[in-house]
Amino acid sequence: MTTEYPVQVEVTSPSRFDRVQVLLRIALSIILGWIGITAGWIICMMFGVLPLIAAIAISSVGAVRYHSEIATRVWRVLGWFLELWAYMALLVDRFPIERGDVRIDIRFTGVPTIGSALSRLITSIPSGIVLSVLWFVSGVVWLVAAVIVLLGGAMPASILAYQRGVLRWQARLVAYHASLVEEYPPFSIDTDEASTSRPASQAQ
Repeated sequence: MTTEYPVQVEVTSPSRFDRVQVLLRIALSIILGWIGITAGWIICMMFGVLPLIAAIAISSVGAVRYHSEIATRVWRVLGWFLELWAYMALLVDRFPIERGDVRIDIRFTGVPTIGSALSRLITSIPSGIVLSVLWFVSGVVWLVAAVIVLLGGAMPASILAYQRGVLRWQARLVAYHASLVEEYPPFSIDTDEASTSRPASQAQ
């Protein structure tokens, strides 16, 4: 487990998932897709926008104020999207209106520059390619999980572990891509149920 990385994610999954919530996820996906808001569209937007936001902010207020003032707000938005992914991926059974089932701690590190922020458009690609493969497998896993829930079965621990690992990979890559942390995301899928140690949390 990557306990030293400055982004840590813990998830509290229910012992049983609600069938109605599975149907709600499907309906939500259909509606969002119908109005043109797809996962691919959101990912492409974040890929281009996050380094640009970081570069503009750093050029305007400097690296120190970026981390102390702007980064917290950026992470709050990103954290909500990560919690939404956890809900859609059948990791938790409550829509992220109030936080609690997913805890994401971050310790801002490094001294980003305009150049380093924009370079994330290139340096994030290797990790992003691996994440794309993980997402594909996650989609297959989701179908299996949805069938299990609809049939009234208990969610296998292995499915929760894999989806949890994908969520952690996403969180660490997003934090790096937005110049919130200096450390490159580790090329390992962290599937442990809970972290044994946390970083000093600056934001959740």
